[in-house]
Amino acid sequence: MPKKLEGKIALVTGGGTGIGLATAKRFVAEGAKVVITGRRKEVLDVAVKEIGSSATGVQADAGNLADLDKLYAQIKQQHGRIDVLFANAGGGEFATIDQVTEEHFDKTFNSNVKGVFFTVQKALPLIPDGGAIVLNASVVSIKGVPAFSVYSATKAAVRSFARTWTNELKDRQIRVNVVSPGPIDTPAVDGLAQDPEQAKQLKAGLASQVPLGRMGDPDEIAKVVVFLASDDASYVAGVELFVDGGMVQV
Repeated sequence: MPKKLEGKIALVTGGGTGIGLATAKRFVAEGAKVVITGRRKEVLDVAVKEIGSSATGVQADAGNLADLDKLYAQIKQQHGRIDVLFANAGGGEFATIDQVTEEHFDKTFNSNVKGVFFTVQKALPLIPDGGAIVLNASVVSIKGVPAFSVYSATKAAVRSFARTWTNELKDRQIRVNVVSPGPIDTPAVDGLAQDPEQAKQLKAGLASQVPLGRMGDPDEIAKVVVFLASDDASYVAGVELFVDGGMVQV
């Protein structure tokens, strides 16, 4: 049976853990060579070893334009192109409207909006006509979660990018789509809690909001990203595909 991404070159930003790592593994399993990025070299090194010989790690902060220039220069030298881009890097922290500081606001928008925008802009010269771009957003792009207003706004912006870019890139037949996960059991979720007990309570609370009664696994998102990146989705463009156990659908 032919692999869905055979011979493709894929870039996964924020590929050291969680959804990014799971997606990189899936890309390789489907025949792609993968470049993953992340800010922490030690995490990247572990991830590359885990993924295997078809992966390369490049230390880079998606919100740092100089880092992006170095990243794409290396990809151009090593591979010459990017067939699939999964703009996954980003993050957020809880803060109610009265608690949000300028630092919190700027940090979140820098990684989740500025980072995504310039990750895609600077990749375009390396993406052949007919390539695929997948952006990682969240169910909070349409759902109001208390103490998550800044993060939610960034994800709504990401969803908006896909609409505009689908029209801007239509002459090149580059498909831009969004995957919006619900609660997924990743290290990032643990990082939202102050201690293991609070993390346990947070996860239980999240799972209770999902009709399927559980949090998702990173690989469940990865499988959908593979679909959007592959020819299976050749007539899918500009969509936001929720992978959330029904959380915002029913």
